[in-house]
Amino acid sequence: MSAFLKHAEEIFAAARTAGPEDCDMAILVSRDGGIHMIAGADWELEPMRVHYGASAAYRVNRNGGHVRLEARRANESCTLVAEQPARASRCGLADFPQYLMMQ
Repeated sequence: MSAFLKHAEEIFAAARTAGPEDCDMAILVSRDGGIHMIAGADWELEPMRVHYGASAAYRVNRNGGHVRLEARRANESCTLVAEQPARASRCGLADFPQYLMMQ
């Protein structure tokens, strides 16, 4: 597994376990390892990566229980998407009876 994908998975895991508030943030990693975080950036990820001269760029979007991470590097990209566990379990229990009938 590449360091790029490992970092994407680590950022995604952190975003999934963070608080319930919504979030839109870009994380740019420079060639020397420096990190630049931009909240609410409305640029597409690849042009932002190139503009800032970053070797890798990650965008985290957490909205209404859904978490999405987009990651870009010169020759690699990935997208990870998940629904928060608490919300996913509620959806699965919607049709499950909350009582047990005994005769």
